[in-house]
Amino acid sequence: MIPFFVLMGEICFHSGLSDKLYRAAYRWVGHLPGGLSIATVLACGAFSAVSGSSLATSATMGTVALPEMRRYGYKDTLATGSIAAGGTIGILIPPSVILIIYGVLVEQSIAELFFAGIIPGLISLLYYVIAILIWTRLRPDLGPRGPKYKMGERVRSLADTWEVMVLFMLVMGGIYGGWFTPTEAGAIGAAGALIFGIIRKRVNKKNIRSSLLATGRTTAMVFLVVIGTAVFGYFLTSTQIPMRLAEWAANLPVPPFVVIAAIIASCFILGCVMGTLPLVFITVPIFAPVVESLGYDLIWFGIVMVVVSEIGLITPPVGMNVFIMKGVADDVPLTTIFKGIFPFLLADIARLITLIAFPALTLFLPELLR
Repeated sequence: MIPFFVLMGEICFHSGLSDKLYRAAYRWVGHLPGGLSIATVLACGAFSAVSGSSLATSATMGTVALPEMRRYGYKDTLATGSIAAGGTIGILIPPSVILIIYGVLVEQSIAELFFAGIIPGLISLLYYVIAILIWTRLRPDLGPRGPKYKMGERVRSLADTWEVMVLFMLVMGGIYGGWFTPTEAGAIGAAGALIFGIIRKRVNKKNIRSSLLATGRTTAMVFLVVIGTAVFGYFLTSTQIPMRLAEWAANLPVPPFVVIAAIIASCFILGCVMGTLPLVFITVPIFAPVVESLGYDLIWFGIVMVVVSEIGLITPPVGMNVFIMKGVADDVPLTTIFKGIFPFLLADIARLITLIAFPALTLFLPELLR
């Protein structure tokens, strides 16, 4: 199913859907302090619903939103920081390739993982918006207000985003209604994205070829890592390391929550120096049995792992989204982008604490499928 969702994201990237999403969000919230940055974050969330990739979301929204924010006098710290941070939502809001990989590794329902990511994804958007509002309240010069549009223009801008709404409802609604499997949903989503791209005359032979090549490269990379992980998993099974670790953790004279906190803290540290895929492939086979033995839901743990991976995308020294942003805005120093990340990093930590403290936020929608 991975190639289908990757292909859907690639086609959406070439279809110019990000332009309409940004314009719609801009017309609704652009008049607020830091409104263009808020619009960027909201557009990132909407684009994530059809792309499933943080890097693609950051790169796409960077080319669309950065020139507009600069035109209205936004400081580079807020402009680049909001784009890099907003892009991280791409691996949480379904469909998400990372959630598919996690589901395969721990043998959990892909559909449940997809639905588990919706509420945490919305919480991400909310916390990012709050961070922008607080930051611009303290520093009004960072993000001046934009023009305020009439209600008619706002409604029309939403109508222009119907392709994204249809794709998301088709994929997620089809899975929830039991009309087709996640694999079939990915194929239908890719076909729908292609049809919409052709209708809008934004997809041609060159774009299709580019999308197929990018999908092939991404899929090959993922499957090579899967093969390596299978060998690693065989080693772990043969040595019984996860089972012994789970038994040891269960017998520790501390509450299970302390063990979970230690696991999440270690993943958080590793996420600062590792990419998302290596982090998931290396840590999940070791920690998942421990988490399950302590009585925690693996669906919940999967969402927490993805959130930790998101934070790693904007923290030094790796911070892939920051370097993607640097590629889009090569005249902006890396230090400026990292400064712009800081308020969003605080929002991410607050979100992580929220999801750990209230697992029901993650498990509410999946339980409707059970």
